[in-house]
Amino acid sequence: MSGRYFEEFTVGETIEHSRRRTISERDNQAFCDLTMNQQPLHLDATFAADTQFGERLVNGLYTMSLAVGLTIPETTDGTIVANLSYDHVEHPAPVFHGDTIHAQSTVTDKRETSDGERGVVTMHVEVFNQDDTLVCEFDRVVLSLRSPNE
Repeated sequence: MSGRYFEEFTVGETIEHSRRRTISERDNQAFCDLTMNQQPLHLDATFAADTQFGERLVNGLYTMSLAVGLTIPETTDGTIVANLSYDHVEHPAPVFHGDTIHAQSTVTDKRETSDGERGVVTMHVEVFNQDDTLVCEFDRVVLSLRSPNE
């Protein structure tokens, strides 16, 4: 278990996540198939060629989901009770097949639950491509376990 307990999060700290992932055409196709999202901008090269992007875009929900996965080891691996919300999601730049993304999380808030047995942690997650262009950002709110040693 590599995640952090509630007490181990510090408001204002930025956590650089070490894992990166190159997104393949297969990844995007599989995600679209699993979610039944058949938007031609994600799947049809001829259609996408005639758009302002000139090629297919990776599904934005896949980008966000992958980013959450990239953040897990240094934040909530084995220490989470539940994800409570994902808020203020933005996709300021497109993601294309072959892009490699990485993420960082900044702890923006934390508070104990009313029973004092757990804690709520809010993190602002920023996702960047290989050129360090911001491609997605969102707030992730988690219900975290307290340390058994506290």
